[in-house]
Amino acid sequence: MEIGRVCVKIAGREAGNKCVVVELLDDTYVVVCGPKVRRRRCNINHLEPLDRKLDIPQGASEEEVLRAFEAAGLTEPKSGARPKPSG
Repeated sequence: MEIGRVCVKIAGREAGNKCVVVELLDDTYVVVCGPKVRRRRCNINHLEPLDRKLDIPQGASEEEVLRAFEAAGLTEPKSGARPKPSG
C-alpha cells in the first residue's frame, strides 16, 4: 500500500465504497478517508486496491481528499433525487 492509492472497502459497514490511503501506520494498518468513508484506521486485508492513485500528501485533510476525488472524477452523483412518476 502507498499514500494516495484508491481502494474499495470490502468489509464492514462501508463495504463497497471508495476511499484513499492517507497514512501508513504499519504493515497491517492504514488510515483511509473518502466521500462515503469516515477517516479511520483500516486493516489492509479489508481493502481492494484499484489501479488509480491520487496525488495527495501524507496525512491529507478530509477537504483535500474530497477535492482530489472530485478532480479525478471518482465521486458519484448524489442520490436522493428521484424522478417524478408519470401519470
